[in-house]
Amino acid sequence: MPRFAANLTFLFNEVPFLDRFAEAARAGFRAVEFAFGYDFAAADLAARAAAHALEVVLINAPPGDFAGGERGLASLPGREDDFAASIATALRYAQALKCPRLHVMAGVVPEGADAAEQARRWATFRRNLALACREAAKVGVTVMIEPINRRDFPGYLLTRQAEAHAIREELGLPNLSVQMDFYHAQIVEGDLATRFRQWQAHIGHVQIAGVPGRHEPDVGEINYAYLFHLLDELGYDGWVGCEYKPVADTIAGLAWLRELVDRSPETGRLPFY
Repeated sequence: MPRFAANLTFLFNEVPFLDRFAEAARAGFRAVEFAFGYDFAAADLAARAAAHALEVVLINAPPGDFAGGERGLASLPGREDDFAASIATALRYAQALKCPRLHVMAGVVPEGADAAEQARRWATFRRNLALACREAAKVGVTVMIEPINRRDFPGYLLTRQAEAHAIREELGLPNLSVQMDFYHAQIVEGDLATRFRQWQAHIGHVQIAGVPGRHEPDVGEINYAYLFHLLDELGYDGWVGCEYKPVADTIAGLAWLRELVDRSPETGRLPFY
């Protein structure tokens, strides 16, 4: 069975963010991930994870002005200094959290951008990724890039698996990897099993959610029972991040996961690892 990590940005929203570590551990998770914890001191986040014996397996770099529509700085010409500062901050947090993976969001392309402007954005993205990987390598962190659908993030630069892997191959950096979110991939291009098989060796993290709606993965058009079996069959040993919006209560919504595992008689906890 795959190893599942609770995404604290999406799950356990019934309680304040710092309390979600305890809720995840209580539910049986042994690992967590989250997008932006930068409103809190790195030491406080690390203390919560340690107190509940949780491994932090993925965080995002600061995305810029998220409320203002920015979805990452990596492809924004003229914002290179801001990007470098965001990577420095992210790596400081990653070190404190002992987190080995850092998702660097690509950013959005302005509506109506011509071919020259789009090419400029791609070139900026490549240069900034190279910088991020150099800095991350100094502290043993892998930089992740993730194709994201434009229905949720209009104008997002990176949308297809082939695009991400082409950049990875072009840069040839050993600590650059791709995270494959089955939710985004299904919306953009489908054919999930074939695409995972094709690029498995270079997929460093997987995320899941139901399509449509981004709710629990047992509802919708994706056959996750088949995909989980495939991950086992192919020997995928990475984490699977539960990055979905519970329909109602997070714990009640974990029924899909309880069906995959046996309850531990010693602790009464669900060993989601």
